[in-house]
Formats: sequence, C-alpha cells, structure tokens
Amino acid sequence: MSYLLDANVFIQAKNLHYGLDFCPAFWQWLIDNSANERVFSIDKVSDEIAAGSDELTDWAKQNSRNLFRVTDASVATKFGAVSAWVTSQQYEPAAINTFLQVADFYLIAHALAGNHTVVTHEVPANSTKRVKIPDVCAGLNLRFMTPYEMLRIERARFVLGVAECRPRRNGGEAGL
Repeated sequence: MSYLLDANVFIQAKNLHYGLDFCPAFWQWLIDNSANERVFSIDKVSDEIAAGSDELTDWAKQNSRNLFRVTDASVATKFGAVSAWVTSQQYEPAAINTFLQVADFYLIAHALAGNHTVVTHEVPANSTKRVKIPDVCAGLNLRFMTPYEMLRIERARFVLGVAECRPRRNGGEAGL
C-alpha cells in the first residue's frame, strides 16, 4: 500500500503532535518511507507548505526529492473524473470552484492515477459549503485514513534511545 499525504498531515504534525524540534523520528520515518515509495505527497501540497515560510517549509525543501511527486500527464487524465464527481453532487458553486483550485483536487487525482490511499485529518461532512477529501474519496471508491491509522498499519515506532541520566536541577538523578 502507498500513502498520499494531505497538507494538513504535515502542518498539524509540526504544530501539535510531532514537532520538528522534539519528535525528529516522525519526520525521519516520512523521509525513509518516501525513499522506498510508500509515503509521499504532491507538488501542490509542497506549494501550500512553502507558503508558510517556517521550519516546516525548510524541512520540506530539504526533503522534497522523493517526498513530493510532480503532477504529470497520467494524473491529468484523472482530473475529469474528479471534477465530474464533485460537480454532480449538491455542493454550492463556490465550494466546487474552491475545491477545483486547491491542492485537494490534485491530491485526489494523484490517488486515482496511482491507486494510493489518501491520508488526511479531514473527516467526512454532510455539508454543501465545503468539499471534503474523505467525501470525494468515498464517492470515487478511494481508500482514505487518518495519519494515526497509517502509522499503526505500518507499525511505525518512535522509540527513545538509551540515554544517560542527567542530574536534576535540585541535585537528584533524573529518571528515564
């Protein structure tokens, strides 16, 4: 199985659970698994990350070689299927127009072209005001999941190494 990551996977990881400063193992896991073509994202997600101008932007630039795939002709052949499904639903015109202009549209087309599982923090929603990735995936029979589900399926392990005990500030020994 190959996993295609939404921008929110990177952004929420950096901001919440797997900060680049305190959980480097998560980020290395992404790099390692992109090298073996199991985990990756797309150029349009890279563009969204680049707009942030922060440490995540720097990390993405340094690791873009295997991680962010280019939208090519094989992906472009799936644009019609994605747009046809979205426009056949009950979404408001503004929601459709927005979806067709953002990375989510390209992400779904990449998933269709390569039969990838989409990984996102988005959840299905019964809304006409916003097109959600899980709803489009379900409509197009694409598999989708949360990052946590992906990490469990792949049995990712972020284990601390053995470290020396450091003295506490009050003179006692710090436990591990």
